[in-house]
Amino acid sequence: MKTTDSNAKIPIGVSACLLGERVRYDGGHKHDVYLTDTLGAYFEYVPVCPEVGCGLPVPRESMHLVGTPDDNRLIGNKTGTDFTEPMRAYCERAIGELRSRRLCGFVFKSKSPSSGLFRVSLYTPEGQPTPQHTSGLFARAFVKAFPNLPCEEEGRLHDPALRENFIERIFALKRFREEVAAAPSVRALQTFHANSKYLLMAHAPDGATELGRLAAAATAENLCATVADYEARFLAVMAIPATVGRHVNVLQHMQGYFSEQIAPQEREELAYVLDEYAREQTPLIVPITLFRHHIFKCQCDYLMRQHYLYPCPAELKLRNHA
Repeated sequence: MKTTDSNAKIPIGVSACLLGERVRYDGGHKHDVYLTDTLGAYFEYVPVCPEVGCGLPVPRESMHLVGTPDDNRLIGNKTGTDFTEPMRAYCERAIGELRSRRLCGFVFKSKSPSSGLFRVSLYTPEGQPTPQHTSGLFARAFVKAFPNLPCEEEGRLHDPALRENFIERIFALKRFREEVAAAPSVRALQTFHANSKYLLMAHAPDGATELGRLAAAATAENLCATVADYEARFLAVMAIPATVGRHVNVLQHMQGYFSEQIAPQEREELAYVLDEYAREQTPLIVPITLFRHHIFKCQCDYLMRQHYLYPCPAELKLRNHA
């Protein structure tokens, strides 16, 4: 089963140095092999280097942020030059250009005073580090412009749970754009929600219910506003990390559709495998694989259409960690 209707690569913004481009202050790069060699098979990267974009050379003096978490300036470490206004002008220009690229996500370079998304260090005017942290100027402007878009730092993608959540959100957004936003209709929205029900439940059951009400209330008259509202709320729900408990709840709900059609011994096997997963002794892919087997054997049409069963390409092995 395909994850989406299209094999087109997904447009993703990325800090250019992570692709191996030599744009860092010292003329080097921070090539991330996972991004290029693994995710590169599915993502079409749109590289961004704010420093080069605002006219700074390579190499250049290093910089840091001075001020408070909400009000800081980009200062050269050696000369004390204030690069804030050129950077802000670049951010405004770049974000305008990136809107046309219809990005489905962004991977930022950690710790960067322009592109760091989390815990970027703050300094005093004298150049001394403070205990406070913020985000880089470009990352902050990007998130403000695209508040619901999946965004992460390359370092955090080494955490299996964070990686799974980020990539799952990207593929979910791609599906929504292909199945609903590309040709909006009441039926398309309601069908998408029905097929996303269990995926949403794994992240936030209450959010899934709220989205169900929103989709059910869609009419030809309010369709445009409803689709936009649904997309924003959908991405907000998907951003809530799924948990073992909620996955177990989803699988138990799904089992109710075919439990009476399988043998007692098969029900016992399902219970055993689900318990092993609940105790975190086995990865999610184990019960998922067994459930897929019974769902397709019993030809449960409603469950066979669920995005929960195939949220991302199997080759990414996102559900293979315990």
